[in-house]
Amino acid sequence: MPDFQTLLIYIIPLLFAITLHEAAHGWIASKLGDHTARMMGRVTLDPTKHIDPIGTIAIPLVLLISSSGFIFGWAKPVPINFNALRNGKNGMIWVALAGPVANIVMAVCWLFVMIIAINMNIAVLIEMGRIGILVNCVLAVFNLLPIPPLDGSRVISALLPNRLAYQYNQLEQYGLYILLGLMFLGGFNYLVRPWVELILGWFNYALIVLG
Repeated sequence: MPDFQTLLIYIIPLLFAITLHEAAHGWIASKLGDHTARMMGRVTLDPTKHIDPIGTIAIPLVLLISSSGFIFGWAKPVPINFNALRNGKNGMIWVALAGPVANIVMAVCWLFVMIIAINMNIAVLIEMGRIGILVNCVLAVFNLLPIPPLDGSRVISALLPNRLAYQYNQLEQYGLYILLGLMFLGGFNYLVRPWVELILGWFNYALIVLG
Protein backbone atom coordinates (compact mmCIF):
# COMPACT_ATOMS: atom_id res chain seq x y z
CA MET A 1 0.00 0.00 0.00
CA PRO A 2 1.61 3.31 -1.08
CA ASP A 3 2.24 5.90 1.63
CA PHE A 4 0.69 9.37 1.60
CA GLN A 5 3.72 11.02 -0.03
CA THR A 6 3.73 8.47 -2.84
CA LEU A 7 0.02 9.05 -3.43
CA LEU A 8 0.61 12.80 -3.71
CA ILE A 9 3.52 12.29 -6.10
CA TYR A 10 1.18 10.39 -8.43
CA ILE A 11 -2.13 12.17 -7.82
CA ILE A 12 -0.94 15.77 -8.27
CA PRO A 13 0.49 15.21 -11.80
CA LEU A 14 -2.53 13.08 -12.74
CA LEU A 15 -5.04 15.73 -11.63
CA PHE A 16 -3.14 18.46 -13.48
CA ALA A 17 -2.88 16.28 -16.60
CA ILE A 18 -6.57 15.42 -16.71
CA THR A 19 -7.71 18.96 -15.84
CA LEU A 20 -5.57 20.65 -18.48
CA HIS A 21 -6.58 18.02 -21.05
CA GLU A 22 -10.31 18.70 -20.61
CA ALA A 23 -9.90 22.48 -20.27
CA ALA A 24 -7.96 22.51 -23.55
CA HIS A 25 -10.84 20.81 -25.36
CA GLY A 26 -13.29 23.42 -24.08
CA TRP A 27 -10.97 26.35 -24.74
CA ILE A 28 -10.31 25.39 -28.36
CA ALA A 29 -14.02 24.67 -28.89
CA SER A 30 -14.83 28.15 -27.57
CA LYS A 31 -12.27 29.70 -29.92
CA LEU A 32 -13.89 27.84 -32.81
CA GLY A 33 -17.44 28.96 -32.03
CA ASP A 34 -18.87 26.46 -29.53
CA HIS A 35 -19.21 28.05 -26.08
CA THR A 36 -21.04 25.11 -24.45
CA ALA A 37 -18.14 24.08 -22.22
CA ARG A 38 -17.38 27.68 -21.22
CA MET A 39 -21.02 28.31 -20.24
CA MET A 40 -20.98 25.12 -18.13
CA GLY A 41 -17.83 26.20 -16.30
CA ARG A 42 -15.62 23.51 -17.85
CA VAL A 43 -12.98 25.84 -19.33
CA THR A 44 -11.19 25.97 -16.00
CA LEU A 45 -8.14 24.55 -14.25
CA ASP A 46 -10.27 23.70 -11.19
CA PRO A 47 -9.96 19.87 -11.05
CA THR A 48 -13.26 19.48 -9.17
CA LYS A 49 -15.10 20.53 -12.34
CA HIS A 50 -13.59 17.65 -14.31
CA ILE A 51 -13.35 14.74 -11.85
CA ASP A 52 -15.02 11.47 -12.82
CA PRO A 53 -15.41 9.09 -9.83
CA ILE A 54 -14.35 6.06 -11.84
CA GLY A 55 -11.85 7.43 -14.34
CA THR A 56 -10.17 10.05 -12.16
CA ILE A 57 -10.20 8.30 -8.79
CA ALA A 58 -11.07 4.59 -8.79
CA ILE A 59 -9.12 3.30 -11.81
CA PRO A 60 -5.86 5.22 -11.11
CA LEU A 61 -6.03 4.24 -7.43
CA VAL A 62 -6.51 0.55 -8.22
CA LEU A 63 -3.61 0.64 -10.70
CA LEU A 64 -1.39 2.42 -8.18
CA ILE A 65 -2.22 0.14 -5.25
CA SER A 66 -1.76 -2.96 -7.39
CA SER A 67 1.71 -1.72 -8.46
CA SER A 68 0.77 -2.37 -12.08
CA GLY A 69 3.56 -0.12 -13.34
CA PHE A 70 0.96 1.52 -15.59
CA ILE A 71 -1.34 4.34 -14.54
CA PHE A 72 -3.92 6.27 -16.49
CA GLY A 73 -7.33 7.80 -16.03
CA TRP A 74 -9.91 10.09 -17.55
CA ALA A 75 -12.22 12.91 -16.57
CA LYS A 76 -15.81 13.81 -17.32
CA PRO A 77 -15.95 14.55 -21.05
CA VAL A 78 -16.24 18.24 -21.87
CA PRO A 79 -19.57 18.89 -23.63
CA ILE A 80 -18.95 19.90 -27.24
CA ASN A 81 -21.60 20.88 -29.79
CA PHE A 82 -19.77 19.95 -32.97
CA ASN A 83 -22.50 21.53 -35.09
CA ALA A 84 -21.61 24.92 -33.61
CA LEU A 85 -17.95 24.70 -34.58
CA ARG A 86 -16.61 26.79 -37.42
CA ASN A 87 -14.93 24.85 -40.23
CA GLY A 88 -17.14 21.82 -39.58
CA LYS A 89 -15.13 18.61 -39.40
CA ASN A 90 -11.81 20.44 -39.38
CA GLY A 91 -12.96 22.15 -36.19
CA MET A 92 -13.78 18.74 -34.69
CA ILE A 93 -10.24 17.56 -35.41
CA TRP A 94 -8.68 20.61 -33.74
CA VAL A 95 -10.87 20.20 -30.66
CA ALA A 96 -10.06 16.49 -30.42
CA LEU A 97 -6.31 17.03 -30.74
CA ALA A 98 -6.27 19.88 -28.19
CA GLY A 99 -6.30 17.48 -25.23
CA PRO A 100 -3.36 15.26 -26.24
CA VAL A 101 -1.36 18.31 -27.35
CA ALA A 102 -2.01 19.92 -23.95
CA ASN A 103 -0.66 16.77 -22.28
CA ILE A 104 2.55 16.88 -24.31
CA VAL A 105 2.98 20.57 -23.44
CA MET A 106 2.50 19.73 -19.75
CA ALA A 107 5.01 16.89 -20.03
CA VAL A 108 7.53 19.46 -21.30
CA CYS A 109 6.71 21.66 -18.30
CA TRP A 110 7.33 18.72 -15.95
CA LEU A 111 10.64 18.14 -17.76
CA PHE A 112 11.80 21.62 -16.74
CA VAL A 113 10.53 21.05 -13.19
CA MET A 114 12.59 17.88 -13.12
CA ILE A 115 15.72 19.66 -14.42
CA ILE A 116 15.41 22.37 -11.76
CA ALA A 117 14.77 19.75 -9.07
CA ILE A 118 17.84 17.75 -10.12
CA ASN A 119 20.02 20.86 -9.94
CA MET A 120 18.58 21.70 -6.51
CA ASN A 121 18.65 18.05 -5.39
CA ILE A 122 14.96 17.98 -4.37
CA ALA A 123 14.13 14.26 -4.48
CA VAL A 124 10.34 14.61 -4.18
CA LEU A 125 10.14 17.05 -7.10
CA ILE A 126 12.46 14.89 -9.19
CA GLU A 127 10.11 11.93 -8.75
CA MET A 128 7.02 14.08 -9.27
CA GLY A 129 8.54 15.43 -12.49
CA ARG A 130 9.24 11.90 -13.68
CA ILE A 131 5.68 10.83 -12.94
CA GLY A 132 4.33 14.03 -14.51
CA ILE A 133 6.13 13.26 -17.77
CA LEU A 134 5.01 9.62 -17.69
CA VAL A 135 1.35 10.33 -16.89
CA ASN A 136 1.02 13.02 -19.55
CA CYS A 137 2.67 10.88 -22.22
CA VAL A 138 0.41 7.94 -21.34
CA LEU A 139 -2.71 10.14 -21.43
CA ALA A 140 -1.72 11.68 -24.76
CA VAL A 141 -1.19 8.30 -26.42
CA PHE A 142 -4.14 6.64 -24.67
CA ASN A 143 -6.55 9.36 -25.79
CA LEU A 144 -5.41 9.03 -29.39
CA LEU A 145 -6.63 5.42 -29.56
CA PRO A 146 -9.38 5.16 -32.20
CA ILE A 147 -11.94 3.87 -29.70
CA PRO A 148 -15.06 6.04 -29.17
CA PRO A 149 -15.34 8.30 -27.24
CA LEU A 150 -11.57 8.89 -27.05
CA ASP A 151 -10.04 11.80 -28.95
CA GLY A 152 -8.54 9.57 -31.61
CA SER A 153 -12.02 8.38 -32.53
CA ARG A 154 -13.16 12.00 -33.03
CA VAL A 155 -10.36 12.51 -35.54
CA ILE A 156 -11.25 9.30 -37.37
CA SER A 157 -14.95 10.24 -37.34
CA ALA A 158 -14.19 13.65 -38.84
CA LEU A 159 -12.21 12.03 -41.66
CA LEU A 160 -14.90 9.46 -42.55
CA PRO A 161 -17.89 10.09 -44.83
CA ASN A 162 -21.01 10.98 -42.83
CA ARG A 163 -22.68 7.57 -43.18
CA LEU A 164 -19.59 5.64 -42.07
CA ALA A 165 -18.92 8.17 -39.31
CA TYR A 166 -22.41 7.62 -37.91
CA GLN A 167 -21.95 3.85 -37.85
CA TYR A 168 -18.49 4.18 -36.31
CA ASN A 169 -19.76 6.50 -33.57
CA GLN A 170 -22.31 3.88 -32.51
CA LEU A 171 -19.41 2.05 -30.88
CA GLU A 172 -19.34 4.77 -28.22
CA GLN A 173 -21.96 2.99 -26.11
CA TYR A 174 -19.51 0.09 -25.77
CA GLY A 175 -16.38 2.23 -25.46
CA LEU A 176 -15.93 1.97 -21.69
CA TYR A 177 -16.31 -1.82 -21.77
CA ILE A 178 -13.81 -2.10 -24.62
CA LEU A 179 -11.28 0.03 -22.71
CA LEU A 180 -11.72 -1.89 -19.46
CA GLY A 181 -11.41 -5.18 -21.36
CA LEU A 182 -8.18 -4.02 -23.02
CA MET A 183 -6.83 -2.88 -19.66
CA PHE A 184 -7.46 -6.16 -17.85
CA LEU A 185 -6.39 -8.30 -20.82
CA GLY A 186 -3.11 -6.42 -21.21
CA GLY A 187 -4.00 -4.90 -24.56
CA PHE A 188 -2.46 -1.55 -23.60
CA ASN A 189 0.96 -3.22 -23.52
CA TYR A 190 0.71 -3.51 -27.30
CA LEU A 191 -1.33 -0.43 -28.18
CA VAL A 192 -0.01 2.21 -25.78
CA ARG A 193 3.28 1.16 -24.18
CA PRO A 194 5.47 1.11 -27.36
CA TRP A 195 4.47 4.68 -28.29
CA VAL A 196 4.87 5.90 -24.71
CA GLU A 197 8.33 4.37 -24.51
CA LEU A 198 9.27 6.06 -27.80
CA ILE A 199 8.16 9.48 -26.53
CA LEU A 200 9.84 8.91 -23.16
CA GLY A 201 13.05 8.18 -25.05
CA TRP A 202 12.87 11.68 -26.55
CA PHE A 203 12.28 13.18 -23.10
CA ASN A 204 15.21 11.24 -21.63
CA TYR A 205 17.42 12.57 -24.42
CA ALA A 206 16.17 16.13 -23.75
CA LEU A 207 16.88 15.65 -20.04
CA ILE A 208 20.48 14.65 -20.81
CA VAL A 209 20.99 17.56 -23.23
CA LEU A 210 19.29 20.25 -21.13
CA GLY A 211 20.21 18.93 -17.70
